[in-house]
Amino acid sequence: MTLVLIVDDVPAMAEQYAYDLKRLRGYETLIAKSGRTALESLTRDSVDCVILDLEMPGMDGFEVLRSVEGLGLRVPIIVYTGTGDYDRCVQAIRLGAYSFIDKAEPMERVAQEVENAIERRRLANEVTSLRRGFGLETPLVGTSAALSKLKEMIVRVAPVPSPALIVGESGTGKELVARELHRLGPNPKGPFVALNSAALPHELVESELFGHERGAFTGATATRKGAFEAATGGTLFLDEIGDLPPNAQAKLLRVLEERKVTRIGANKTIDVNARVVAATHRDLEKEVADGRFRQDLFYRLNVFPINVPSLRERGEDIPLLVEYLIERYATKAGKRIRKISRSALTLFQAYEWPGNIRELQNVIERAVILCDGDTFSVDETWLTRHPKAAAGPSISIGTSLPQQQHLQSETERQMIEAALAVTRGRIAGPKGAAAKLGIPRQTLDSKITAFGIDKHRYKSQSR
Repeated sequence: MTLVLIVDDVPAMAEQYAYDLKRLRGYETLIAKSGRTALESLTRDSVDCVILDLEMPGMDGFEVLRSVEGLGLRVPIIVYTGTGDYDRCVQAIRLGAYSFIDKAEPMERVAQEVENAIERRRLANEVTSLRRGFGLETPLVGTSAALSKLKEMIVRVAPVPSPALIVGESGTGKELVARELHRLGPNPKGPFVALNSAALPHELVESELFGHERGAFTGATATRKGAFEAATGGTLFLDEIGDLPPNAQAKLLRVLEERKVTRIGANKTIDVNARVVAATHRDLEKEVADGRFRQDLFYRLNVFPINVPSLRERGEDIPLLVEYLIERYATKAGKRIRKISRSALTLFQAYEWPGNIRELQNVIERAVILCDGDTFSVDETWLTRHPKAAAGPSISIGTSLPQQQHLQSETERQMIEAALAVTRGRIAGPKGAAAKLGIPRQTLDSKITAFGIDKHRYKSQSR
């Protein structure tokens, strides 16, 4: 439901606007006959847009704008005037108004301005949410079997509006998967609202989910929509659902079944229509067995389980991810990095990545910032906590010469394959594998032949 507040000291004018907005767009409306009444309504009701008369006795439109700004209310305001004094309208824009119209404008244009204002606020909220979310800097980059399986599952599940449960270790990009489900789903233009259950104080979880009325509890100075209302027509992403307290679990189950919410302190229910996508790094089946998570809620959320692989399960994607992230952070830092040191790639592929992609991002961003030349390298002391048990060949004093030569050849082969993966099979040119390895093209060609490496395999993976 879209609610528009019309503020005008002339009741006939306000009522005509209310009638026409209902007729043309189906908007619900409230009417305030003074600036003071308008502010009371804004702190009490969940208003989506305001049409404000600038010329009113007592508290005029300019004072209303200043008060809205002072109260921190984020609602688009369209001002109108019948005097034709557009300098005053420009002044109102500087005070935070979204746009201005003349009272003589046809109602079709007024209705369109309201729609534009609401859409702009929705987009602004979406951008804020995007900036707040982690993992958004890394798309689903890679060609590994594990990632291909994940992409296939996303494509199959996205069009179906039933709940989905995303499971995976911390840092694997579960929110990114949720956003892909939204982007490929039936309502990609609808809102995407993300809520981290683990980050919310238990006493505020229900307010965040379902909203509250003014005065419902200490500190509730204004009516507030909950996440379900805000996500209506789109997707509600509930991250770390395993940390939701028991009382909120019961109420969440009821909302999923009835598609209705009741704000804290309210008596009436509100229809909601948001697809729920939940995520957790916990083993929810074990949580259910231990009595910490409701079994009925688990079954309701687990309609489409989606497993996000850890980075160590998709090790062949690391070269592609490294290249992508280096280019991104180098552009951000205003640097030109053309090559990746052999030691860096070898180190990255021999590491367990307990923090997954989030940790990889952190390491690469730090290394890019500290990089002085055009070759990317990394301090190995950053990655010494979790080396792989079989990270690759190693050479010790007691190893025989033939064994050492074999191990060195194996290391060289792995480095060539990593470079080919990064360059998608490209050999020549400043971004080719030869340049990244720092050897002539002819030398690389001969080594590829000697090792029996199928360079065309990497080209087919890039399609």
